[in-house]
Amino acid sequence: MNFVPGLHLSAQFYREAVAPLLLDLPHSAARIGPGSEVLGFDTARSTDHDWGPRVQIFLRPEGTHARIGEIVTDLSSHPGGQVEITTLDAWFDRHLGFDPRHGVTLADWLDTPTQTLLETVAGAVFHDGLGELEPARARLAWYPDDVWRYVLACQWSLIAEEEAFVGRCGEVGDELGSAVVAARQVRNLMRLCLLMNRRYPPYSKWLGTAFARLPGAATLTSSLIATLAATSWHDREHHLATAYRFVATQQNQLGLAEPVDPATRPYYNRPYQVLHADRFMATLESAIADPAVRSLPPIGAIDQHIDNTRVLSDTSQRRSMPRSSAGAEWVRAPTAR
Repeated sequence: MNFVPGLHLSAQFYREAVAPLLLDLPHSAARIGPGSEVLGFDTARSTDHDWGPRVQIFLRPEGTHARIGEIVTDLSSHPGGQVEITTLDAWFDRHLGFDPRHGVTLADWLDTPTQTLLETVAGAVFHDGLGELEPARARLAWYPDDVWRYVLACQWSLIAEEEAFVGRCGEVGDELGSAVVAARQVRNLMRLCLLMNRRYPPYSKWLGTAFARLPGAATLTSSLIATLAATSWHDREHHLATAYRFVATQQNQLGLAEPVDPATRPYYNRPYQVLHADRFMATLESAIADPAVRSLPPIGAIDQHIDNTRVLSDTSQRRSMPRSSAGAEWVRAPTAR
């Protein structure tokens, strides 16, 4: 039997089973939020749990309670589908921790993991009778340009911090350590490429799948796989250098900042070939015009300095975390799109 993607099933479920019950009730309907089908990455393997036709129905907060029980009862004859009945206020608060209909602050952008942003703007809206869901998603489609420059700069910083360690570990005979550092650099480069292509990087399970769909990914993938497969630090360094040059050239082509020479070079007097990726961080930072963004410390968005899934996936926990390390003055500074 041919596999039918979950998003297609959800659209059909809404159209055939749910929509006829809601003809006289103002509502919006969508399949967004967690789930591989929302990202378009589900396969037949996905069907064994938490998968199937699912729809969120967004109602206005007032005057709808009498109908909810009736809707749920009518849908009981469709056991194969699931319906979540909620409001936009409640859904945004639970999933994002803020309501994009009222604007998106600098703190909102930086405190929200890219996986969460992706879950909000991906998927599909089947009906927007409330007229608010699609505009809210459009607000979150991508970072404002200066926030984008900042996030890119911080991603280059992550690469700069460890680019010399592939050679340094290998030079002292630590091939395992060299391989671990190289793998971290590969991950950082993949996330960087997604950010450069205005795609929110998903979490680790789907990072490679999302990366493979980028323009030019096939060319870069060969260098990244060769880096991971290498058994000597010299080979890792060689393949990483090829990848660095490719990504650096792409960065220059974005036109977000002054171009930087993409050639690799020795690390001071040491025999390691590196990009000196801090140069790309510096040129992006210098192109930021918004003073609130310019004043930020170079730690980036939340998933550039926190790598704990429980924290990143818990909205209330991540929104209540102290931000003193990032400075107190910027946390509620609004940014215009």
